[in-house]
Amino acid sequence: MSDFEKQQVLERLARAGDAGPKEVSMLVSPGGMAVAWAVKVEGNFAYNVYNVRAVTIGGPGMLPDEIGDEMEAVNLAEDFLQAGQLASGTYVVMHRVGDRNVFYAPV
Repeated sequence: MSDFEKQQVLERLARAGDAGPKEVSMLVSPGGMAVAWAVKVEGNFAYNVYNVRAVTIGGPGMLPDEIGDEMEAVNLAEDFLQAGQLASGTYVVMHRVGDRNVFYAPV
């Protein structure tokens, strides 16, 4: 498949949205990066899934400010079949991967 054809496939997937195939694609160009932000763990939702809230980081000696609504995120460092053990109030870096929010925080 030529580069032109590959680009056309990526554009078709991007345009399809909810009506199109249930495929998730992530394209990172040179100099670009995947989306990530700091969050505070608010509590365990179920298994290794947590309720988290985005935070903004201030200057030295300042506590992070919570912003936005709670959302769910999966801790990839914990077993998917066991109850999560991560303490509320823990700050982590969360990434968006496909249709899921994920982070890695060993307990």
